[in-house]
Amino acid sequence: MQTYLSNERGEVLVAIMNDPADFALAQERHWYRIPVDSTPKRWPPQWLAFYQTKIFGDEACSVRYYARVDSIKTAARQELFPDEARNQKSKRIYHQLMLEPLERLPAPIFSRRFRRIVFIPTTWEKFTQAVEINDLYDESPLEDRLWAEFKRLQISAERQYYLRINDRNYCLDFALFCRNGKMDIETDGDRWHRLPKRIDKDNQRNNDVTMAGWYVFRFNSKQINHDLNGSCIPTLIDSIKRMGGLEDAPILKSPAVSEPRQGELFDESFNEIPEEVFTYPEKSAVSKVSAQRSGSSQPIQTELFEGMPKSTGKKKRRRKK
Repeated sequence: MQTYLSNERGEVLVAIMNDPADFALAQERHWYRIPVDSTPKRWPPQWLAFYQTKIFGDEACSVRYYARVDSIKTAARQELFPDEARNQKSKRIYHQLMLEPLERLPAPIFSRRFRRIVFIPTTWEKFTQAVEINDLYDESPLEDRLWAEFKRLQISAERQYYLRINDRNYCLDFALFCRNGKMDIETDGDRWHRLPKRIDKDNQRNNDVTMAGWYVFRFNSKQINHDLNGSCIPTLIDSIKRMGGLEDAPILKSPAVSEPRQGELFDESFNEIPEEVFTYPEKSAVSKVSAQRSGSSQPIQTELFEGMPKSTGKKKRRRKK
């Protein structure tokens, strides 16, 4: 068993929580597991937060609980669940994230559309300011700039929206759903998208997404940084009008049946059904809470965090060497 200390960079990992038994493990025994062969791209996290799935009823499709990561160990499944009957997955290796006691967010971070979240690596700053799931994403400064403008103009968009087309998976930077069409908006960093191998992939991607009925819009760094409101936004607004305006997108509105949810992509990458992962026979400690859905008047998390005790001061940690 190998042990890692969490870093001090303020990294937060939002992970899926899809079984009450696993919630009990996190709440009562203070640990959570992630397969080593599916380690998120930003690792290790300093904080862990949970996106709860539909099995949690009133708390579904939202982030409500989080905890500081005390340390991270690696262990085989049979070590984590010694009473479980041996099977083909018993020797699979996991990261076991040892947690401090779970804390509850002052206000939930909701998903406006019904979607299953796998991992969202983000920062503490974004986590404490988030009102909805889309506020958490931390993919690029270009995306953040466009997202900020979308919010200012009240343009409802979904970030990091997954599609599966011709046995290929694509992640859209932004997805806009209009009454008479769907829009894929991509923010192209100049250095990355000028690479010859990226040009071919972008062409394949554009062809696939267009054939699937999406209108593709691409904006580069110069356009977003220096001509956002002179060209980019007017182009998008005009296109939205031509497609009948944005459709209503209340919380938990299901996507089209033909478009896979993130959970289906999660199944592929993990090569196992997410709900199967958590089988520890402990009682659930899930509480039922009635909450108001997020809206434009809801305060940001930082305003609600003020005055709350901070768990960061419980003990001093060393940086990972």
